[in-house]
Amino acid sequence: MDAYSLAIILVVFASFFQGTFGLGMKYMAPLKWEAWWLVQAFVAMILIPVIWALIVIPDLFNIIASTDSSTFWTAALYGFLWGIGGILFGVSVEKTGISITYGIVMGLAASMGCIIPLFQIEGAFSQPSFPIILAGVLLLLIGVGITAIAGVKRDKLKNKNEDSNNKSIKTGVLIAVASGVLSAFLNVGFSNAAPVAKIAVDNYGTSAQNASLASWVVVLIGAFAMNGGYAIYRLAKNNTWSSFKVKNSKKAYLWAIATGVFWFAALGVYGQGAALMGDLGPVIGWPILLGLALIISNIWAYRAGEWKNANGPFKILIGGLAVLITAICILGYANY
Repeated sequence: MDAYSLAIILVVFASFFQGTFGLGMKYMAPLKWEAWWLVQAFVAMILIPVIWALIVIPDLFNIIASTDSSTFWTAALYGFLWGIGGILFGVSVEKTGISITYGIVMGLAASMGCIIPLFQIEGAFSQPSFPIILAGVLLLLIGVGITAIAGVKRDKLKNKNEDSNNKSIKTGVLIAVASGVLSAFLNVGFSNAAPVAKIAVDNYGTSAQNASLASWVVVLIGAFAMNGGYAIYRLAKNNTWSSFKVKNSKKAYLWAIATGVFWFAALGVYGQGAALMGDLGPVIGWPILLGLALIISNIWAYRAGEWKNANGPFKILIGGLAVLITAICILGYANY
């Protein structure tokens, strides 16, 4: 098997984790959100990345210590900005609903997270694959938009008797746009942390595939600073520290840990696949990851009965997924 075929397989595998990890968020009770989130964020952004990286890169901390400070702080800052986007996602859902929010955020995160790293590559416009990448991203946006419309129509069928607050929805859409742009910075941070991986490869003999984990450790330091910091702020503000000791919380803790493991499994495996793709890895791999993850999350939603008695919207969804698959094939071809 050639390296590019393996890269695509790894990104497809990663998309399964990306499209599945959110299932654990349905099982937070009886823990408070902030307690559950702090556990999940620590496992996802600190514990698993560091342990996995140390297993394959014993010199991890020496590599990070020898990284140029500007590279370190830039990558960590992008991770921090992504963390803000994640918080805004939750706010938008409350005002707008999951379907509209998810469609906007996924579309912007996939496209911006692809285009920004592409433009940071020297001579990006002269790349032979440039027009193919743009066509794939445009089609991906169309596919995400169609799936979002399907979700909105499904929700309208289920909430016929509920009045909508147009002002709240408009505010929610603006927040979702901000969330989508900021969410793209996770991949931008990974792309900008490439010098960390290069040190691991050049100075410590690490394979490019494993060296990608060192990049994630740096980016996720910033991500945890935002996510963990916000959870601790909520714990202090609401005085909910006792939530950690609530009875019958074992299942919630297990789901928090499993969610964290699945979340970083998506990034870790994606990073390895992107590394095998070369310089265009973050450009090609990221939209493929999110596009496939959207398909997988909708499969889980279908199995959970969320599309029951919504035949019309479900047909629209199938059309949107078909467009997404086509876009993913185009993006995969762009770097072949």
